[in-house]
Amino acid sequence: MAFYPDERLGLFIDGANFYAALRALDIEVDYSKLLDEFRKRGRLVRANYYTALIEDQEFSPLKKMVDWLDYNGFNVITKSAKEYIDPTNGRKRVKGNMDVDITVDALQAAPWLDHIILFSGDGDFCPLVKAIQSKGVRVSVVSTTYSNPPVASDELRRVADSFIELNDLAPLLTRPARQDSETVV
Repeated sequence: MAFYPDERLGLFIDGANFYAALRALDIEVDYSKLLDEFRKRGRLVRANYYTALIEDQEFSPLKKMVDWLDYNGFNVITKSAKEYIDPTNGRKRVKGNMDVDITVDALQAAPWLDHIILFSGDGDFCPLVKAIQSKGVRVSVVSTTYSNPPVASDELRRVADSFIELNDLAPLLTRPARQDSETVV
């Protein structure tokens, strides 16, 4: 999929799904590089990052990351995660689905964007992709098929205008590996 220098881009990152894809590929993304990469591909108008947070946690690495993103060019959208007991096994589970938030924001942004890049492999976004395309906006999906099972659903890949394999994008977005000599004692 070609990007055009004058097209208006919007990034919509499904934090949980993107994290699952990164983890499956053992990639640590540098979010500054991510922004820089898409600024090179067009006029980056919006970079939204969506995630649910557990509010009562004293310390959370996710909260630290969310704060960094918020101060460094991302529009961070959060909501409280809901904790519940899974009746099938009695274990505590956390639910924090951001699909509706992403959908509403992407549909509202479509009139002033030319190209939406959705960082998610969730097949539930197929109707959203079709609705955005019906407004004349192109949609690219960033996820992976290299994991087992693939994070990117086949249906979402088929409906998108283009699919960007995260593994192919990784060299442009990853943090350099830490050398043993850099380890602080």
